[in-house]
Parts: sequence; structure tokens; C-alpha cells
Amino acid sequence: MSDEGREVLEAVLGYSFQRPELLNQALTHSSRKREAGAGREPDNEPLEFLGDSVLGLVASEFLWRTFPDWETGRLAKSKARLVSTASLVIAAQKMGLGRHLRLGRGEEKTGGREKRNLLADAFEAVVAAIYLDAGLDAARKFLERSLLQPAVAEWSATLGEGDHKSALQEWLQHRGRGPVEYRLIKEAGPDHRKIFSVEVRLGRRRLSAGEGRTKKDAEQQAARTALERLHREEGIGS
Repeated sequence: MSDEGREVLEAVLGYSFQRPELLNQALTHSSRKREAGAGREPDNEPLEFLGDSVLGLVASEFLWRTFPDWETGRLAKSKARLVSTASLVIAAQKMGLGRHLRLGRGEEKTGGREKRNLLADAFEAVVAAIYLDAGLDAARKFLERSLLQPAVAEWSATLGEGDHKSALQEWLQHRGRGPVEYRLIKEAGPDHRKIFSVEVRLGRRRLSAGEGRTKKDAEQQAARTALERLHREEGIGS
């Protein structure tokens, strides 16, 4: 990575590296290492391994501090959502991390800069690089700014809730009614801010619709609204 390219990315990350080689490694996919020759250029897999642990610790601490009254079960569900591949991909896309990845020719040709797993792995590797460069506090500040605070703000109404799709299906099964179908009805916005709209149908009946930053989130929102509607129709209340 050129000095100019590193400065651009560091401005986005909000962190300047004392050891730029760590950032370089965090952005290097194994396909690049294979083409460069074994042992000549370290890839980001070891950093990804470390970054996953740092992310888990910081996310747990963040939730514990932010929601001191939550039960352990809700904290665990919230953590799983915050550290999921979908969350990491959103954070990586916001900072344009894909543009800075160092890929082999094969990955470059097959759209590696937009692949979800590569983006999530690179994000974790960057976390580890910051941790090794300046310690846990620097990694914590980066994660809170780039991932945790934005995610909690966006998902504040549903963070830590249960699986609404499973709850809806169980509710219908207990009443001898068939399975529902989730249909994607719209995608809007640029890749880094895309919104998915999904509707849930029971046979020919449209029960509800939902929106989210991922299809799964939109489906969960649609299922939640559908279940609330069915409860009202039975006089159970929301």
C-alpha cells in the first residue's frame, strides 16, 4: 500500500499506525500470499483470528456498560448480532474497506472486493492490527466508533430480541396453519446503505412487511409485525 493510500484509509479508520506493516498485513488476503510465494508476504488470517477475540471482548464489555439492567440472555443475543458477519460487512462497507484489500488476481477477477466473508475477515484483521499497534484501548475506541455505537443506535428497538420468525411459525403450527413465505419486494440505496423490503405471506394473504439493512433483519421485522397482528386478531394484545 502506498503512503497516500494508507493515509486515506487511516483517516477513515480514525487511527494512524505506528507500524504500517500491520495494516498492510490486515488487508492482505491469502490469495495474494499464494501468488507472491509462500512465506514472502504474510496474509491476514492470523490477525483475523486475534481480531475475533478482541471484538468479542469489547462487544461484551460495551453491552454490559450500556445496558446494565439487561439479563444475560439478552446480552448474549445482542452480542451475537453485533459481531455477526452482516454487522461487520456493513461497517466495512461504510469505510470503503474493499477498495484497499490486497488480493490475488483470481479473487480480483471474481469480485473479491465485494465478497462478504472477505470484508468481514478484513475488518476483524484491522481490529487486531490496531490492538497490536497500540493496545486494547485504541481497539475499543475504533470498534465503538465504527461498529458498536452505530449498530446500537440503528437497532435500538430490536436489539437483543428473540427469533421472531421461529415464534411466528410456532404460533401458526399450534393452530394447525401452514408455513409462511417471505418474499423480497424491493432493494433500495447504494451497496453500503442498502435497505431491503420483505413481505410475509400466509397462503394468499399478506400478513405484513418489514425493512432492514439485511434480508434477515427485514424478515425478522416482518415476522414481528405479523405476529403482533395475529395476536390482536385473537384478542391477545400485542
